[in-house]
Amino acid sequence: MGNRGMEDLIPLINKLQDAFSSIGQSANLDLPQIAVVGGQSAGKSSVLENFVGRDFLPRGSGIVTRRPLILQLVNNIAEYAEFLHCKGRKFVDFDEVRAEIEAETERITGSNKGISPIPINLRVYSPNVLNLTLIDLPGMTKVAVGDQPVDIEQQIRDMLMQFITKESCLILAVTPANTDLANSDALKIAKEVDPQGLRTIGVITKLDLMDEGTDAKDILENKLLPLRRGYIGVVNRSQKDIDGRKDIGAALAAERKFFLSHPGYRHIAERMGTPHLQRTLNQQLTNHIRDTLPGLRNKLQSQLLSLEKEVEQYKNFRPDDPTRKTKALLQMVQQFGVDFEKRIEGSGDQVDTVELSGGARINRIFHERFPFELVKMEFDEKELRREISYAIKNIHGVRTGLFTPDLAFEAIVKKQLVKLKEPCLKCIDLVIQELINTVRQCTNKLGSYPKLREETERIVTTYVRERGEDQEPGSAAD
Repeated sequence: MGNRGMEDLIPLINKLQDAFSSIGQSANLDLPQIAVVGGQSAGKSSVLENFVGRDFLPRGSGIVTRRPLILQLVNNIAEYAEFLHCKGRKFVDFDEVRAEIEAETERITGSNKGISPIPINLRVYSPNVLNLTLIDLPGMTKVAVGDQPVDIEQQIRDMLMQFITKESCLILAVTPANTDLANSDALKIAKEVDPQGLRTIGVITKLDLMDEGTDAKDILENKLLPLRRGYIGVVNRSQKDIDGRKDIGAALAAERKFFLSHPGYRHIAERMGTPHLQRTLNQQLTNHIRDTLPGLRNKLQSQLLSLEKEVEQYKNFRPDDPTRKTKALLQMVQQFGVDFEKRIEGSGDQVDTVELSGGARINRIFHERFPFELVKMEFDEKELRREISYAIKNIHGVRTGLFTPDLAFEAIVKKQLVKLKEPCLKCIDLVIQELINTVRQCTNKLGSYPKLREETERIVTTYVRERGEDQEPGSAAD
């Protein structure tokens, strides 16, 4: 590992991670970390439990991991676990750790197999672990089950992308060996964000379940689908072993025996197995933190300077200063104008995916409702031809003309335009109502100032209505 300073790098990042989780945001800093991705039942949970040497993760069918689990492993003489949301409480029974993960998951997501991007922070102290931090993410799925939303696949994908698109994030892509590795969900999504394979570490599970006469030697030797950081094979406990509460120590011994005795893996046995994977991840995460630390420090210093400047502005702050009140009032009114324009123009900070609003509804009025009102108008072609004939004859009088007089055309057109007035005015009323609804939506941000909100609504709504009245019959615009 090198010197003591290097060993302190992972705990240092853990402290930053806890601090940001406590205040509910990341301060726009991308901390170096390892994200664990893979399909459902790829063996992610077993790999993490093998690191700790304890059964502590929820198990079952479908999506078991429904919130990101930030798992911080700390080498320590005593063995216990702590949750960030249960400060001061030490868990020595790892069955209680599992129950707490399940309870905390359901507290946010409910019991309907939904997911949430809000992480659970778990720190495990043990003499069996090396300093290491991993983020266990929900397993990728194709089909919604039970009460899950129909777009659960996309929701999980979006959550994974939040983590693995960051250059500071190493990707631990877990893939079972008894599936087609070329179509691995984990390797596929890793390749999307890391096409050169520079940040991805491949983990191949279930090597003992491959068909007889086949092996994963080519991929473990990094010949097939090569990654800069290579692949490591592991053998987890089977479901029967887990149900029978087989000791993880015995499972690790069986894993070691499997690699030493298998003809396809004997020559690379020293680079396979859970202990080697844990050592590799510890080393790679430490090196990764060391490499990204200068940029992280510069970003922190830049943000600190920015915050110090803001604090400086408030040193002589007087709440009753009228100039500050005026400035705050102007800022809120300007923000209202910006929000209103965004809603009408169609580019807001938050896009409504439930119903149309603002400019989209106005667009629908013009392109769907107004044409519908026009189609409803009664139109008698025979009667129109008769009116045109009478108009031409009446304008010519006793004379007989060769061309249609302009006055006849104007008279007929004016009469037809009168028929358009009612649907036009109806369209105007609908647009006015939509504008007023948009005004009310935009004043929601002024909820802390009821009088300002009320006056803003009144003034803008009155102006909109007055502009609408200009279009009424008998007005100057008529």
